[in-house]
Amino acid sequence: MALSQPRPVRTLVLGLGNPLMGDDGLGLAALERLATRWVVPPEVQLLDGGTGGLQLLPPIEDADRLILLDAIEAGEAPGRLVVLERDELPRYFAHKLSPHEIALRDVLALAELRDRLPADLVAIGLQPGRVTMGPGLSPEVEAGVAAMLDAVVAWLEHWECRLPLATREAHA
Repeated sequence: MALSQPRPVRTLVLGLGNPLMGDDGLGLAALERLATRWVVPPEVQLLDGGTGGLQLLPPIEDADRLILLDAIEAGEAPGRLVVLERDELPRYFAHKLSPHEIALRDVLALAELRDRLPADLVAIGLQPGRVTMGPGLSPEVEAGVAAMLDAVVAWLEHWECRLPLATREAHA
C-alpha cells in the first residue's frame, strides 16, 4: 500500500472592494498589480472577491492561509498601511454599502463557527481617503500601493511562498 503525499499548503490572496467607489477598489487594484508584477506559485491562488458575500465562504474555508486585500478603515491618515492579524479583524470590517449586504466579517464569523477559518489569516490594506462613487484611487492611496504590495510579498515569503518579480517591464 502506497503512502499518500501530504497535500500542499493552499494560500489564498483575496482582493476585495468595489472599483466604482474610489478607494474601496484598492483590494482589486492591488490584486491585479500583484498578478502582473510577481510570478505567483501554483500553491497561491489569487481571487477577485469583489464585494463578496456568501460566495466567498467556500474559497476561504478551503484555504490553509488567507491574505485579505482591502481598504481598511482604521482611523489613520489616508494611504497609511494597515496590517491586521486574525484576532484583530472583525471590528474593522463592519462597513456595509447596503443593509442587505452580507459583510466580510459575517463570512469570517461563519467560517470560524464552522471551525474552517484559516489559522494563518492577515488583512493588508491602506486607510481609504475617498470612498465615493467614481473610479480610481485617491492620490494618497495610490502612493501607498507599493508599500502594501511589499507587505503582501513579505507575508507570503514568511509563509515560505517565494514570489520572484516577473519581467522588468511589468514592474516599471
